[in-house]
Amino acid sequence: MVAKHVNNKREMSSNTNLRSSSSSWGEPPYVAPRVPVTRHRPPRTDTEDAIDHPYVPRASRAASFEQPNGTDKYSDHYHEYSVMQQHCLYWDRDGDGIIWPKDTWLGFRDLGFNVVFTILAVVVIHSALSLPTRLPVSYFPDPLFRIYVDHIHKGKHGSDSGVFDSYGRFIPSRFEDIWAEFTRRGMTEPPRTKMTLGELWEFVSANRVVADPFGWVASAFEWLATFLLVQQKGEVDKDDVRKIMDGSLFFEIRDARQTKAGWNKGWGLGGDGFIGDEKVSYFGSGL
Repeated sequence: MVAKHVNNKREMSSNTNLRSSSSSWGEPPYVAPRVPVTRHRPPRTDTEDAIDHPYVPRASRAASFEQPNGTDKYSDHYHEYSVMQQHCLYWDRDGDGIIWPKDTWLGFRDLGFNVVFTILAVVVIHSALSLPTRLPVSYFPDPLFRIYVDHIHKGKHGSDSGVFDSYGRFIPSRFEDIWAEFTRRGMTEPPRTKMTLGELWEFVSANRVVADPFGWVASAFEWLATFLLVQQKGEVDKDDVRKIMDGSLFFEIRDARQTKAGWNKGWGLGGDGFIGDEKVSYFGSGL
């Protein structure tokens, strides 16, 4: 009787294992057959061909498949800062480690954003980041709503892309997964290096976690600003996004806008008086 019971248990266990293994037979390890989204959102599996140990966070380089060393000269110059800090250095105009609301105002205006959007940006950014970055310095809120660059990693919010870790370091594999999961036109095609507004919205929506309205709004605001700043023909370029994350593109745009050629990407006419690749006005259109 005992032997029969044991044999029955073994048979049931064998059948269960068989059903389990047959249901996933031939599936890649990242696909769970009962969770269809895992098939529709495949991660990038060849990142290590270009980047050594891409899952290891990079402290000071925003590395990608196309740019495994990040933004070379920029990253070398600011190698003592984390990538998240580098993202903020453009706004710290005097280099004292503190970003005043006025710094953010001037920074957005220099990038070509109009007055209304700039006011919104100053209010949202400083009301959200001042207290978290202030707490390591003092338990009292900053009455001037300043942001402290040394502690900017404390401003990391939920429902974000996951490219930055909790200490402001850049995770190359996660950055690559974004483009693999949301830009493929077919399962056998490689990831694209362009992302449409619709794909961008799918990406932002997919990152939303429960009970995190602040994170939902913050993430939507960040990626909307990114689209307004660098879109061209309705798409954002992968390397432009990477350089926004390390902050180097902000300096490039500011410098370009100070020349006659201007900056030919962005919303409105397409940047500083551009329609497509043709400049039709030498008066900056603003974003």
